[in-house]
Amino acid sequence: MEVNKLMLTDEDLVRSFAEGDNGAFEILLMRHKDRVYTYIFNIVHEHSIADDIFQDTFVKVITTIKQGRYYDAGNRFVGWLVRIAHNQTIDYYRHLASEKIISNDGCEEGDLFNEIKLFDDSAQDAIEKEETLRDIEMLISMLPNDQRRIVMMRYYQDLSFKEIADLENISINTALGRMRYALINMRKNAQKYNLVRDLEKIFDY
Repeated sequence: MEVNKLMLTDEDLVRSFAEGDNGAFEILLMRHKDRVYTYIFNIVHEHSIADDIFQDTFVKVITTIKQGRYYDAGNRFVGWLVRIAHNQTIDYYRHLASEKIISNDGCEEGDLFNEIKLFDDSAQDAIEKEETLRDIEMLISMLPNDQRRIVMMRYYQDLSFKEIADLENISINTALGRMRYALINMRKNAQKYNLVRDLEKIFDY
Protein backbone atom coordinates (compact mmCIF):
# COMPACT_ATOMS: atom_id res chain seq x y z
CA MET A 1 0.00 0.00 0.00
CA GLU A 2 1.44 3.36 -1.08
CA VAL A 3 2.07 5.81 1.72
CA ASN A 4 0.29 9.16 1.50
CA LYS A 5 3.24 11.54 1.69
CA LEU A 6 1.01 14.40 2.82
CA MET A 7 0.47 12.51 6.07
CA LEU A 8 4.18 12.13 6.79
CA THR A 9 5.93 14.19 9.46
CA ASP A 10 8.47 16.82 8.52
CA GLU A 11 11.26 14.58 9.78
CA ASP A 12 10.06 11.68 7.63
CA LEU A 13 9.92 13.95 4.60
CA VAL A 14 13.42 15.26 5.28
CA ARG A 15 14.68 11.69 5.49
CA SER A 16 12.97 10.78 2.21
CA PHE A 17 14.38 13.85 0.48
CA ALA A 18 17.88 13.06 1.76
CA GLU A 19 17.47 9.62 0.18
CA GLY A 20 16.61 11.13 -3.21
CA ASP A 21 12.84 11.69 -3.16
CA ASN A 22 12.48 15.22 -4.54
CA GLY A 23 8.70 15.01 -4.14
CA ALA A 24 9.21 14.94 -0.38
CA PHE A 25 10.90 18.33 -0.50
CA GLU A 26 8.06 19.75 -2.59
CA ILE A 27 5.68 18.83 0.21
CA LEU A 28 7.96 20.45 2.82
CA LEU A 29 8.11 23.59 0.70
CA MET A 30 4.33 23.69 0.26
CA ARG A 31 3.83 23.10 3.98
CA HIS A 32 6.12 25.86 5.25
CA LYS A 33 6.69 28.41 2.48
CA ASP A 34 4.02 30.87 3.62
CA ARG A 35 5.30 30.94 7.19
CA VAL A 36 8.92 31.42 6.13
CA TYR A 37 8.13 34.08 3.56
CA THR A 38 5.92 36.01 5.98
CA TYR A 39 8.66 35.88 8.64
CA ILE A 40 11.18 37.35 6.20
CA PHE A 41 8.84 39.95 4.71
CA ASN A 42 7.77 41.23 8.13
CA ILE A 43 11.41 42.15 8.70
CA VAL A 44 12.57 43.54 5.34
CA HIS A 45 9.22 45.01 4.16
CA GLU A 46 10.13 44.66 0.48
CA HIS A 47 8.94 41.81 -1.71
CA SER A 48 11.99 41.81 -3.99
CA ILE A 49 14.34 41.50 -1.00
CA ALA A 50 12.11 38.93 0.70
CA ASP A 51 12.03 36.88 -2.52
CA ASP A 52 15.83 36.77 -2.67
CA ILE A 53 16.24 35.85 1.01
CA PHE A 54 13.47 33.24 0.71
CA GLN A 55 15.27 31.63 -2.21
CA ASP A 56 18.62 31.72 -0.40
CA THR A 57 16.98 30.14 2.64
CA PHE A 58 15.72 27.12 0.75
CA VAL A 59 18.96 26.74 -1.20
CA LYS A 60 20.68 26.54 2.20
CA VAL A 61 18.08 24.03 3.40
CA ILE A 62 18.51 21.83 0.33
CA THR A 63 22.31 21.93 0.54
CA THR A 64 22.37 21.12 4.25
CA ILE A 65 19.98 18.18 3.95
CA LYS A 66 21.77 16.76 0.91
CA GLN A 67 25.06 16.96 2.79
CA GLY A 68 23.53 14.94 5.62
CA ARG A 69 23.93 17.74 8.16
CA TYR A 70 20.28 18.42 9.08
CA TYR A 71 20.16 16.19 12.15
CA ASP A 72 23.22 17.94 13.55
CA ALA A 73 20.89 20.85 14.18
CA GLY A 74 19.11 18.93 16.94
CA ASN A 75 15.82 20.81 16.41
CA ARG A 76 12.40 20.19 14.95
CA PHE A 77 12.42 20.96 11.24
CA VAL A 78 10.23 24.04 11.39
CA GLY A 79 12.33 25.67 14.11
CA TRP A 80 15.50 24.86 12.20
CA LEU A 81 13.96 26.26 9.01
CA VAL A 82 12.95 29.56 10.61
CA ARG A 83 16.41 29.86 12.17
CA ILE A 84 17.99 29.57 8.72
CA ALA A 85 15.63 32.29 7.44
CA HIS A 86 16.63 34.37 10.46
CA ASN A 87 20.34 33.94 9.71
CA GLN A 88 19.92 34.61 5.99
CA THR A 89 18.10 37.83 6.82
CA ILE A 90 20.85 38.88 9.22
CA ASP A 91 23.42 38.10 6.52
CA TYR A 92 21.55 40.44 4.19
CA TYR A 93 21.84 43.28 6.72
CA ARG A 94 25.49 42.42 7.33
CA HIS A 95 26.09 42.76 3.59
CA LEU A 96 24.44 46.16 3.64
CA ALA A 97 26.59 47.20 6.56
CA SER A 98 29.76 46.09 4.77
CA GLU A 99 28.81 48.35 1.87
CA LYS A 100 28.34 51.29 4.27
CA ILE A 101 24.63 51.45 3.48
CA ILE A 102 23.52 51.31 7.10
CA SER A 103 26.83 52.24 8.72
CA ASN A 104 28.01 55.80 9.12
CA ASP A 105 31.18 57.87 9.52
CA GLY A 106 33.44 54.90 8.85
CA CYS A 107 31.87 52.80 11.59
CA GLU A 108 32.86 49.19 10.99
CA GLU A 109 30.07 46.62 11.25
CA GLY A 110 32.18 44.71 13.75
CA ASP A 111 32.18 47.74 16.02
CA LEU A 112 28.42 47.50 16.59
CA PHE A 113 27.55 48.33 20.19
CA ASN A 114 31.23 48.32 21.14
CA GLU A 115 30.44 50.64 24.05
CA ILE A 116 28.09 48.15 25.64
CA LYS A 117 29.93 46.32 28.41
CA LEU A 118 28.22 42.92 28.19
CA PHE A 119 30.97 40.35 28.05
CA ASP A 120 34.56 39.68 29.04
CA ASP A 121 37.21 38.34 26.67
CA SER A 122 36.79 34.62 27.26
CA ALA A 123 36.11 32.38 24.26
CA GLN A 124 32.68 31.39 25.54
CA ASP A 125 31.67 34.99 26.08
CA ALA A 126 32.86 35.86 22.58
CA ILE A 127 30.50 33.25 21.18
CA GLU A 128 27.63 34.52 23.31
CA LYS A 129 28.38 38.10 22.26
CA GLU A 130 28.19 37.19 18.58
CA GLU A 131 24.85 35.42 19.08
CA THR A 132 23.47 38.31 21.11
CA LEU A 133 24.50 40.93 18.55
CA ARG A 134 22.90 38.92 15.75
CA ASP A 135 19.65 38.79 17.72
CA ILE A 136 19.82 42.51 18.52
CA GLU A 137 20.35 43.33 14.85
CA MET A 138 17.30 41.24 13.99
CA LEU A 139 15.18 42.97 16.64
CA ILE A 140 16.23 46.42 15.40
CA SER A 141 15.40 45.51 11.82
CA MET A 142 11.83 44.64 12.87
CA LEU A 143 11.11 48.09 14.36
CA PRO A 144 9.01 50.79 12.67
CA ASN A 145 11.18 53.21 10.70
CA ASP A 146 11.04 56.12 13.17
CA GLN A 147 11.98 53.90 16.10
CA ARG A 148 14.66 52.06 14.14
CA ARG A 149 16.33 55.35 13.22
CA ILE A 150 16.49 56.40 16.87
CA VAL A 151 18.07 53.13 17.97
CA MET A 152 20.57 53.08 15.12
CA MET A 153 21.63 56.69 15.67
CA ARG A 154 22.03 56.04 19.38
CA TYR A 155 24.01 52.81 19.14
CA TYR A 156 25.53 52.75 15.68
CA GLN A 157 26.56 56.40 15.69
CA ASP A 158 26.75 57.01 19.46
CA LEU A 159 24.71 60.22 19.22
CA SER A 160 23.21 61.91 22.25
CA PHE A 161 19.45 62.29 22.44
CA LYS A 162 19.86 66.03 21.89
CA GLU A 163 21.78 65.35 18.68
CA ILE A 164 19.18 62.81 17.62
CA ALA A 165 16.36 65.24 18.34
CA ASP A 166 18.07 67.93 16.26
CA LEU A 167 18.62 65.57 13.32
CA GLU A 168 15.05 64.28 13.44
CA ASN A 169 13.59 67.74 14.06
CA ILE A 170 11.77 66.52 17.15
CA SER A 171 11.93 67.27 20.87
CA ILE A 172 14.24 65.38 23.20
CA ASN A 173 11.19 63.97 24.98
CA THR A 174 9.88 62.64 21.67
CA ALA A 175 13.25 61.02 20.94
CA LEU A 176 13.26 59.42 24.39
CA GLY A 177 9.67 58.30 23.91
CA ARG A 178 10.49 56.63 20.60
CA MET A 179 13.39 54.88 22.24
CA ARG A 180 11.11 53.64 24.99
CA TYR A 181 8.56 52.32 22.49
CA ALA A 182 11.40 50.73 20.50
CA LEU A 183 12.43 48.82 23.63
CA ILE A 184 8.85 47.73 24.22
CA ASN A 185 8.58 46.43 20.66
CA MET A 186 11.97 44.75 20.82
CA ARG A 187 11.03 43.07 24.09
CA LYS A 188 7.81 41.73 22.57
CA ASN A 189 9.63 40.36 19.53
CA ALA A 190 12.40 38.94 21.71
CA GLN A 191 9.79 36.97 23.63
CA LYS A 192 7.91 35.99 20.47
CA TYR A 193 10.99 34.64 18.69
CA ASN A 194 12.92 33.53 21.80
CA LEU A 195 15.77 35.95 21.19
CA VAL A 196 18.01 37.96 23.51
CA ARG A 197 16.74 38.80 27.00
CA ASP A 198 17.53 41.67 29.42
CA LEU A 199 17.22 44.34 26.74
CA GLU A 200 16.99 47.08 29.33
CA LYS A 201 20.49 46.19 30.55
CA ILE A 202 21.82 46.34 27.00
CA PHE A 203 20.03 49.55 26.05
CA ASP A 204 20.67 51.42 29.28
CA TYR A 205 19.93 55.04 28.39
